[in-house]
Amino acid sequence: MEIAIVLIVFIIGVLMTVKGGDLFVDASIWMAERTGISAGIIGATIVSIATTLPEFFVSTVASTEGLSEMAVGNALGSYICNIALIIGICALIKPIKIKSDFFVIKGIMMIVYLCVFFILSKNGIVAYNEGYFLIGLVVFFIAINILEHKKENRNKIKEKRKPIKTKDIVLNGLKFTLGGFFIVYGAHILVDSGVKIAHILRIPKQVVSLTLLAVGTSIPELVTGLTATIKGQQSISTGNILGANIINMSVVMGASALVSKQGLIISKQTLVLDLPIAMLVALIFIVAGVRKEKINRFTGGILLSIYIGYLIILF
Repeated sequence: MEIAIVLIVFIIGVLMTVKGGDLFVDASIWMAERTGISAGIIGATIVSIATTLPEFFVSTVASTEGLSEMAVGNALGSYICNIALIIGICALIKPIKIKSDFFVIKGIMMIVYLCVFFILSKNGIVAYNEGYFLIGLVVFFIAINILEHKKENRNKIKEKRKPIKTKDIVLNGLKFTLGGFFIVYGAHILVDSGVKIAHILRIPKQVVSLTLLAVGTSIPELVTGLTATIKGQQSISTGNILGANIINMSVVMGASALVSKQGLIISKQTLVLDLPIAMLVALIFIVAGVRKEKINRFTGGILLSIYIGYLIILF
């Protein structure tokens, strides 16, 4: 009975975090557009981090509470889940065509950032100063997004901004406030219920964060990926996954190291199992995308099989 209640609370936390992310991002985009910030900057910042807001807040909350294994497990677990589970499922439904010229650049960036995190983690801790370094890496990602946006919109005519209505100000102000509250409070619920689930089932907190928390906070990516696949806009799903994973390894991990009192503690399991699995699925994803210019059902099946095998090892 106790586990059922905790799971219900966990699901409530997931729903609050995801819905909060939607409200927060919608309001942020509206405010950015009305203040005259270019669409390129909006796309490179707010939209790019939209689906990683749950991971960001869950990992930073866990880190402030001294739960480094959950902070690292959530971000790294989402990295693995985004590729192996989400891309795997989407490719099985319908082969994913790689159309973006920036796929190679972002793919290499995603792998390099994972390697950087691995190098910093080898001594068993990501220190405070190293957290700043990781966050700084996102500058290159923002630059790439701006270049991509400029290329795609070079021939588009700029639209005139519409006058701001009081009703819109109130509505988006409410969205912004509620969204921020739902994200932060939902993140606390996820972390607390995750700890309780680990205690009740007598499994390591890191395993819970690599599975339940990671999948829970990856729901925005999953929904985006499936929706894009069904609508035949699969480039959206690949771009979203690449961006989310780059931000996970830079901003999420970096911020988690900054808010932790003792730095981000890295377990042996992270070094010998989780990071190698993340590298494996990332290489399969990028190599298949570059060589074949698509992620076919066979590759999708391999990715999904690796994820299932990974879960079996964890439990």
